[in-house]
Amino acid sequence: MTDRSWLLFVYRVPSDPASKRVAVWRDLKRMGALYLQQCVCIVPEQPELRAELERVSEKIAGFDGDATLFPVPWLRPEDDAKIVAAVRELRDKEYAEIVEECETKFVREVEFEHFRRNYTFEETEEIAQDLEKIRRWYDRIVARDWFGGTRRREVEDWIARCQELLDGFEHEVYRHHGDDGAGAGDYPLPVAPLPARPDGAARLPVAGETGETEETGS
Repeated sequence: MTDRSWLLFVYRVPSDPASKRVAVWRDLKRMGALYLQQCVCIVPEQPELRAELERVSEKIAGFDGDATLFPVPWLRPEDDAKIVAAVRELRDKEYAEIVEECETKFVREVEFEHFRRNYTFEETEEIAQDLEKIRRWYDRIVARDWFGGTRRREVEDWIARCQELLDGFEHEVYRHHGDDGAGAGDYPLPVAPLPARPDGAARLPVAGETGETEETGS
């Protein structure tokens, strides 16, 4: 027996139209609920989660469905451990998606804009917005990471890496269009070194590096 208590949520929603079932599923997944089987999920007993489940229950009632919320004051230690491990696994999968977004999209985008010499304020704003979206995504996962996912620190490191890339890109934009009024052709193009890829894969060359070619490696 453990000191942790849970909330078990069992519901039924008419299958037609499917959009109603999808709406309920989306709300529960956004909350971080763990599905034990179809239309049966569980979350830790927390006031804010209970309030969220009550709101979902009202939505289900509006869909001509029904829902029941069962307090579970305790579980056997082995069952509690299984559920906690399953929740951590879900959060780690979500963290892995952010890592992939950083590595395969954000980093490559910055590398490519360096390669294109696309040092514009508009591109800087676009990259900054992309990073802000990643930060908001991370914050949402942290809010439902009740038991400490193992990949959380990895995501924090990647976000810091992305911030460094953004800072470097902004520096190059300022060098080209800053208050000194210098034009892009008034001096040699500076090099903005990028952090090494963790998998050892080659990155796109940065404009101004020795041996720069037109090849992108794609």
